Amino acid sequence: MFQRTFLNVCLLMLIAGNGNGQNLGGLLDHAIQKLSADVQFKHAVISLLVIDDKTGTILFDKNSHLGLAPASCQKVITSVSAFELLGKKFQFKTYIAFDLRASNDSLKSNLYVTGRGDPTLGSLRWHTTTETMVLEKILGILQKHKIHAVPGDLICDDTHFTSEPVPGGWVWEDIGNYYGAGAWGLNWRENQFDVTFSTGLAQHDPAEIITTIPSSFLKDYAFVNFVRTGARKSGDNAYLFSSPFQKSIIARGTVPMSANGFTISGSMPDPPGTFIKTLQGYLKDHEIVISGNAWSNSQHLMNNMPLGKPGFPLDSILSPFLDSINYWFLKKSVNLFGESLIKTISYKMSGNGSTDTGITIIKSFWEKHGIESSELNMIDGSGLSPANRITTHALVTVMQYAKKREWFDSFYNALPLTNNLKMKDGYISGVRSYTGYAKSKKGR
Repeated sequence: MFQRTFLNVCLLMLIAGNGNGQNLGGLLDHAIQKLSADVQFKHAVISLLVIDDKTGTILFDKNSHLGLAPASCQKVITSVSAFELLGKKFQFKTYIAFDLRASNDSLKSNLYVTGRGDPTLGSLRWHTTTETMVLEKILGILQKHKIHAVPGDLICDDTHFTSEPVPGGWVWEDIGNYYGAGAWGLNWRENQFDVTFSTGLAQHDPAEIITTIPSSFLKDYAFVNFVRTGARKSGDNAYLFSSPFQKSIIARGTVPMSANGFTISGSMPDPPGTFIKTLQGYLKDHEIVISGNAWSNSQHLMNNMPLGKPGFPLDSILSPFLDSINYWFLKKSVNLFGESLIKTISYKMSGNGSTDTGITIIKSFWEKHGIESSELNMIDGSGLSPANRITTHALVTVMQYAKKREWFDSFYNALPLTNNLKMKDGYISGVRSYTGYAKSKKGR
């Protein structure tokens, strides 16, 4: 069944300036009837709820208690929940630590980078979080403590979250691509890598892989490349298929003919492993000697090997504040940020950094604020799963609640501006969704 979902205020732009609620409802009813008659919506389900936010009066309601796939509009639920349960000034911390343990009658020390789920490490969205800045900060911490050699191993402790980085319900076609990056205990470069293809001279010619960023991906992973050359200006129609810890990455589809090559982005199968190897090389280049190996706790967990346990923190690296992270989360719909936030809510409230527990906590919170638990059938924190089912009533209730909070300006400013409306939009196959705020010409 082809499904399109319209949520909240997507049609209010058509009637801005009308001051009579009854007339408004009539106009919306006429617009919905016209929309429903369009051949594109022959097999669609449409839900629309419009309210006056000052009085709570329902101006129009169609299927507002029907659970439909919300796509990225689900992000507003995660966003508002994070503001309430974590706080506007919340920051992620990543710790640099060490241990001291006896080994063969000698003292051996391992150096740890202990993640707490920060999705901004290595991100280009802030000057302070770039790959170069993060590596420089770690080096600076070691130099400050006069550490010039590590007699043991370099270990990424990424066990803050559970060992399932990708939420259940995400589809195979998504999880290998950049927008399908799951949330790990330690995230790196938004868990994204880039691969550049050299295209052929004619359509259907093979498109060869010429480089990756990070460059280590060409030697650390086996690429099975089925990508072909498409027509000029045909756009990105290539997809990457992989899953956590998998060593093979399959590339399929077409990329447009280009003299300069064409780049697409995928999700890292092992961000903690990529990070710790990058750090190992960086420290070596700056004359910090690592005597042992570089590995992550999740790698050892997958291979039934002992895990490292950091004992003594040296210092920490702070992320940007939550309101800044939320800006990019809503403005550019970064799925990773939502998945990290929902696991962080889980860890803060229960000591267990899992998606399922985070969802349970969020549903419990909103049940106290007028949303039945059955209205929030959530699978993830970002809306990427097509199995999510949310009601328009739930979304409107969340938007109403946010408007009364002291952090509302941060939330409102993060909403994209579409057709002169401040609203979040969502898209997955067969679904369109919108939720937001609109003012009439009379200021309502």
